[in-house]
Amino acid sequence: MCYISFNNVTKNFGNNTVLNSINLEIKKGQLVTLLGPSGCGKSTLLRCLAGLEQVSDGTIFIDNKNVTNLAPNKRNIGMVFQQYSLFPNMTVAQNIAFGLKMQKKSKEEINKQVQYALELVELGGKQNYYPSSLSGGQQQRVALARSIVTKPKVLLLDEPLSAIDAKLRRSLQYCIREIHEEMDLTTIFVTHDQDEAMIMSDVIQLFNAGKIEQSGSPVNVYTSPVSIFAASFIGNYNQINGTEFSQLTGMAVQENYTIVIRPETITLTKNKPDFSDNCYILHGTVLGNTPRGNVLRYKVQVNDTIFRVDALFRSFHMFENNSEIFLSIPKHDCLAIANN
Repeated sequence: MCYISFNNVTKNFGNNTVLNSINLEIKKGQLVTLLGPSGCGKSTLLRCLAGLEQVSDGTIFIDNKNVTNLAPNKRNIGMVFQQYSLFPNMTVAQNIAFGLKMQKKSKEEINKQVQYALELVELGGKQNYYPSSLSGGQQQRVALARSIVTKPKVLLLDEPLSAIDAKLRRSLQYCIREIHEEMDLTTIFVTHDQDEAMIMSDVIQLFNAGKIEQSGSPVNVYTSPVSIFAASFIGNYNQINGTEFSQLTGMAVQENYTIVIRPETITLTKNKPDFSDNCYILHGTVLGNTPRGNVLRYKVQVNDTIFRVDALFRSFHMFENNSEIFLSIPKHDCLAIANN
């Protein structure tokens, strides 16, 4: 069932069109990520939904109610920004309770809901601390608790983790996902980080220049890019000119198409593997490698073409620079995409 609906939503800033006739439906209880580079319109769409920006054209519905021209405080939306925006002169509990006081809840109800929110964000025992005595990650947890304690219809998160270190960021990603499920929220998360989108999302909406480039589950968007932009932004695909790929493999490629291949689908071996109808076998030379956590990314030259290949980082099984090796590329992982 559609819970949030954007219908031909356009947003202009002067002569600059930031959102270009966006049509998007979000189901109740979904966690949807708006993913894309800076300036693509994802945060602007979030702000339009929250009522912090007025749309230039189109309509927005929440739970079958037209909220296009509704004041922000009438939309029952919780929002967490990159900046924590906590009240420095209030304790953690007072910051979290602020929205409930505005709703004129009883003291007993406020205390109950504040304690519940503190437990959800794993800040039990911190209620009397001031923001200045908390770490950045703890402050963001307070901001999250403040946004959910009023039980909003929709939770909006605008790159809330981008200023937090990698280890804590991963912890908070799981925390947000658990809170989303615990409270059965409809959540929209904005990020430019593809890994974060893969971890967090039920659905990814990939934005490009004010439009939605591709929609789908994380697996679908990752494995089946619909455009060169999508392949460039998600998955670090190798992109090889169709004519060039035909010369390497004999594969017939339509004119004006590019072949895209994920680095982790390619296998490297020292010895030439047995012939297979399912793979292209190419001979190449290792130019170098780059450690990427538990993955080692090789740079391999085949004739005049450079391939990036990801392999598990195992020190006892590494290929030295200038080694001659063989690449096995599954045919079904060679995707042909029309050039833009």
